[in-house]
Amino acid sequence: MIEYYAQIKMLHVGAVIVSGSLFLVRGLLVQRGVALAMAAPVRYLSYTIDTVLLAAAILLLVILPTALYANGWLTAKLLLLLVYVVLGTMALKRGRTARTRLIFFILALFVFAAMFSIARTHDPLGPIHLLIGKY
Repeated sequence: MIEYYAQIKMLHVGAVIVSGSLFLVRGLLVQRGVALAMAAPVRYLSYTIDTVLLAAAILLLVILPTALYANGWLTAKLLLLLVYVVLGTMALKRGRTARTRLIFFILALFVFAAMFSIARTHDPLGPIHLLIGKY
């Protein structure tokens, strides 16, 4: 299956970009009070994209050598993914006030950026290393 690594990685990266972009747009629409952000077709599109993203991630996890994950970057990314999901849920629908949803939205975007930088650097301190110019 390693022969499909490049295609699976491209699918995964594309799904990350589309998923993050859709979350950004939905979050901005929620902040403006636009009901389209939570409409069923938009939610189902989000679920579909996230399913593709997760499936590609699992495939990459299975086909790559385990030594690649020895420094903990994948563990950090997975833990942040859980935080991101909770923050995203609070930002889009569970936050009780507009201010609360805004705070959770901003926090979710920061966590998304941290996950992205960890994935790019393959280092659990990815965001810090990017800030100090190590990478």
